Formats: sequence, C-alpha cells, structure tokens
Amino acid sequence: MTEFKNTEREIHLFRLRLSAAGVFVLICFGLLITRFLWLQTVKYKDYASQAEDNRISVVPVVPNRGLILDRNGVVLARNFSAYTLEITPSKIQEPLDAVIEHLSALVDIQPKDRRRFRRLLDEAKNFESVPIRTRLTDEEVARFTAQRYRFPGVEIQARLFRQYPLGETASHVIGYIGRISQRDAERIEDMEDSANYAGTDYIGKEGLEKKYEEVLHGTTGYEEVEVSAGGRAVRTLSRTPATPGHNLILSIDIELQKVIEEAFGDRRGALVAIEPATGDVLAYVSKPTFDPNLFVEGIDPKSWEELNTSIDRPLLNRPLIGSYPPGSTYKPFMALAALELGKRTPNQTIHDPGFFWFGNHKFRDDKEGGHGSVDMYRSIVQSCDTYYYMLANDIGVDGIHDFMKQFGFGQLTGIDLEHERQGVLPSTTWKRNAYKRPEQRKWYAGETISLGIGQGYNSFTPLQMAHAVATLANNGVVMKPHLVKIVENGATKERTLTVRNESYRIDLKQQNVDFIKNAMVGVTREGTSARAFAGAGYVSGGKTGTAQVVGIKKNEKYDASKVDERHRDHSLYTAFAPADNPKIAIAIIVENGGFGAATAAPIVRKALDYYLLGKRPEDKDKPAVPVEKTDEVNARPVAELKAEAESVGGPKAGAETKGNQD
Repeated sequence: MTEFKNTEREIHLFRLRLSAAGVFVLICFGLLITRFLWLQTVKYKDYASQAEDNRISVVPVVPNRGLILDRNGVVLARNFSAYTLEITPSKIQEPLDAVIEHLSALVDIQPKDRRRFRRLLDEAKNFESVPIRTRLTDEEVARFTAQRYRFPGVEIQARLFRQYPLGETASHVIGYIGRISQRDAERIEDMEDSANYAGTDYIGKEGLEKKYEEVLHGTTGYEEVEVSAGGRAVRTLSRTPATPGHNLILSIDIELQKVIEEAFGDRRGALVAIEPATGDVLAYVSKPTFDPNLFVEGIDPKSWEELNTSIDRPLLNRPLIGSYPPGSTYKPFMALAALELGKRTPNQTIHDPGFFWFGNHKFRDDKEGGHGSVDMYRSIVQSCDTYYYMLANDIGVDGIHDFMKQFGFGQLTGIDLEHERQGVLPSTTWKRNAYKRPEQRKWYAGETISLGIGQGYNSFTPLQMAHAVATLANNGVVMKPHLVKIVENGATKERTLTVRNESYRIDLKQQNVDFIKNAMVGVTREGTSARAFAGAGYVSGGKTGTAQVVGIKKNEKYDASKVDERHRDHSLYTAFAPADNPKIAIAIIVENGGFGAATAAPIVRKALDYYLLGKRPEDKDKPAVPVEKTDEVNARPVAELKAEAESVGGPKAGAETKGNQD
C-alpha cells in the first residue's frame, strides 16, 4: 500500500520546532545579557574591589624594636638586619625532606638548623613561612637567587634580629625575645591591639623584654603592593610607615654591674644595689648568668639541657625569686624597732653570759663566755646574739612583723619584673593561714626568739633586703625600686621618667635613724667588716650576716672544711655609702660563701670602690680577701627551729640553739 507524505504538515512541524529553538536561543541570550548587565552594573563595585584585592596585596611592615640602654647610654639590646631562608610548607611541590636536601647543596644547613626548623614547624600553621637558615651570607643569597625558580614555596626574607652585645652581663635583667609560640599567640589575642602584631615573628619572653613588650614593640605599618599572577611583588602602591618602639633607658650602671659580676667569679649568689634617693637599681646581679643570645632563634636542645639541669641553676633569677634568711643583717632593723617602740634606749645595757635561756631551751651566742655588758651600739658592732634574743622576746612576733612590714620585708616591692616572690615575714596570722593542722597553726613563744637574729621563719629576697637598707639610708623615705629609669619615644625622642615621686614615708625619729646608721658605720671601722673596709677612701655603714643551710648536732662545732660545699653557710652583707649622704645601698648574698665578712663584704668593697671612686680591682681574678672568723651569729634552718619549738610550752626541754659566726 502506497503511503503519501503530508508535506504541509511536516513543514508546519518544522516551523514549530524552529520557532521553539529560536525562542530557546533568544531566552538563553537574554539570560546571558541580563547576567552581563547585572555583573557590569549592580555588582560592578563588588567584583572590581575583589579583583583589586587579588592584584594588590597588603603587607605588614614590622616596626624596629626599641633599644635597651644603661643609664650612661651603653647599648644592652639592639637590632640588626639579615637575610633568612624560609619555607612555606603549603606552597612546596616536593616532599619537605627532598626540598631541604636540595637546598643544602646551595646553602649550608647544619643539623641544629634542621632540628630548630622541625620544632618551629610543629608550632607554625601550614601557610606560614618557617626559617630553615638565618643570617645568610651574601654568597649564599646569591647562590639561592640564581636557582630560585627550582624552589616554589621557598623565599629569602630580610628580617630584623635582636642582639645582646654584652652576652651574659645583666642577662636576668634584660631577658630575651624568642619566636612567637602558640601560647604567645593566645597571649597576643588577649591584647587590646592584637592587630599590631601582624607580621611579627618575635616577642619578649623574659626580663624587661617581656615586661615592657608593648612599649618596645612599636606600631606596625602597612604597604599596598601590586603583585603578579605568580604572586611576585611588582611595585609598591602606597605605604604607611611603621613607628619604631620606645627605647628603655635603665637605671643600671653596666660598668658597675660588670665589676660585681667579675668579683663574684664562679660563686653563686645575688646582689642588688639601689640609689636611696630615687629607687634607681644601679646593679642587679644573679650568678651564675646565661647568654640570652642563645634564645633568640630558639635554643638548641643541648644548650637547653645544660642550662635547665645545671646544679647551679643559672636561669634562676635569684634577687627576685631566691628567698633567704637575712641572718644578722636583720639586727639594725630590730634595734631601730626597739628605739621606736620604746623597748630599749641606746645606753641601756644587758649582760651577755654567752647564752639566753627561754624555758628549758638554751639559745647560745657564738662567743663563748659572751660579750659581757652590751649596749645597743656594741650589740650591732659586735653582733651580739643574746641582746637580740632578749629583744625579740620583749617586742613579740606581731610587733616585729608590724614594724618590719614598713621597710618592705616580706612584701612585694613592685619592681618592673614579673614573678617577684613575696618571701615570709612571720606573724601569728601568717602561721594560722600557712598551716592546716591545729598544732602547726599555733605560734609558740619559743619561735619568736630566733627571729631577732634573722633566723626562724624569716625569709626574704635579696631585692627586699636591698630595698630595706636603701629606705633606712634614705631616712625612712620609701622609693619604689625600678630598673627602667626613662622611657624614650622612638620617634620624637621625648623622655618620660618611670618613677617620679616617693611611695610613702615611715614615721621615724631622726635621732633614732642616725644612731642606727652610726652603729653600722662602727661595723666597718671597728666591727665585723673592719678588715674588709680598711683603707677605704670613703665612710660606709654595713652589717655582716650568715645564713645556715643545714643544722648541726647539739654541742657540735661548725667546721666548714668538714661540710659539703653546698651545705656550707650563706654569706650576707648590707651596706650604704657615703655614710653622711648615701648614694648607694647594697644587699648581697653569696650562696655557701661562709662568713659574711669573709666573702660577701669584700665583694661589696669592690663595688663601692668602683662606684664612689672609679677604682677597679687591680686583679680581677683574685678572690675576695679572706677574713678570719668573727663572733657574729647568724641564721638557722626553719625545719630545725620548728621541730624544737612546736612542743607544749615552746622548745624542747634541755635543748640548745646555736649561733653561727659571720
């Protein structure tokens, strides 16, 4: 059967399909035109801004960190620029180890560099650059630049580095900076102006570098840089310069600091020297010291282990954190308390048979047979313990506490360093709060006796001892001790004093203060430190002291030659000079140094000779002049005293408390 085509129907269908296709095409073109118009008109500004952002990179400009100088302008912390080789892990195209191996053919990369890189890599984010080598030589920079195309994700950056030109000198004061860790990043986030740390890699970790971090840091600037499709900078479009950090001008006399550190030699200990009228800390010595330069780029594990595990504890900030019994250096303050509280007069005498009985406990003076008839002047000059046993008993623990608190004993001084230790100035309230067991919380009368000679629970920092002596030398006018004397604006050089006014005044009778000072002058002329200060070209006041480290048995005589070196007595000395108008006050402790007059006093003599006369030791390596044993008594371990005193009615029946010589 023949089938005929309907030509008209097929033409009609074709036209319908063609029309539908045409409409569809028109709709598509319409949508495209509409989208084009939308992007070019409504969204133009948004996308233009994004395109500009892709073309322009905002780069932070890290400010120059402020300098740290001593009172005479000697630079203690400075900056220098150098090139570093840095890897951004997210941008490299080969395994990290392979990249480092290839780089080592161009740049000297030591095992310690690799270890530091791995440690920093663990702390960094994947998109942050991490230095594999710092302080590149010009030759190394040239070699890498010629081969840079082989190392995507590896760049040479110009960085500022911190340097401490005097190395170990005053390291506990200055502190150091280090690369920002995760903990530091959290600390920055808590700051009010955390954005100011954009692009910053380093932050203060210890000492003044940490305490004055925001002052030293400065204000971050910014550059708008046009970049290519490959991320390379083409040109700088605009620049907001960074503002350098403020400079710190310290109260420290770095030459005096050097003299004292050299005088210490290999001994352990601490010394703080203060200008009484201003509170300026002239010297702040903690021995042994360490080199802060080791920490700037991350200390290597070997050096860290040596410092951290050393039995000498070089990282310990002894003036600030070390807490020691003051020994007989406490006696002048006890005598002043007696005068002010009406417990003694200068001419009032006691008979010293060489011991003091309290109940059934015998507190012994070190001088067998005693000092005989002793007035207040002689009690200080000859350091008579029996006099102060009696005096402590008469004043009482709370009376001693209330008077000594005014001088800053057992109180935070507020010095511009972190982590200051408060120490212990005992009282009945203190003991109730310090112990939990009822029998431990009770204050026994026998515990008061040894407080008079700087023993028992008394425990103060060398900084507190120096602060107290400075206040005494300043006639009761209290100045806050401080290490930073002036903050200098990094841009304008405008200077601002950190401490302008006195903190407060202790209500003291001047004749009483003058009497105590005169007795301390007597110590250097005819007393326990007379030999150490013989022939000095100035008049100074002083007081020797000794702090016992371990107890000795009943009736046993102390013999340093038979005691392990680290169990020997600590050596203490406090001083001020010139006596008529004190310019410097000092407190020193030499750990396990023995008698105060033998080790501590000669170091102070060298310090005063330099500061007052400009005289340096003739032989810097010569140890302090030894002094024969004197008759002054000193400190005793807390554990031993507590064991004797914490019994019904006080000390154990028939027991004795021995004194030690200064």
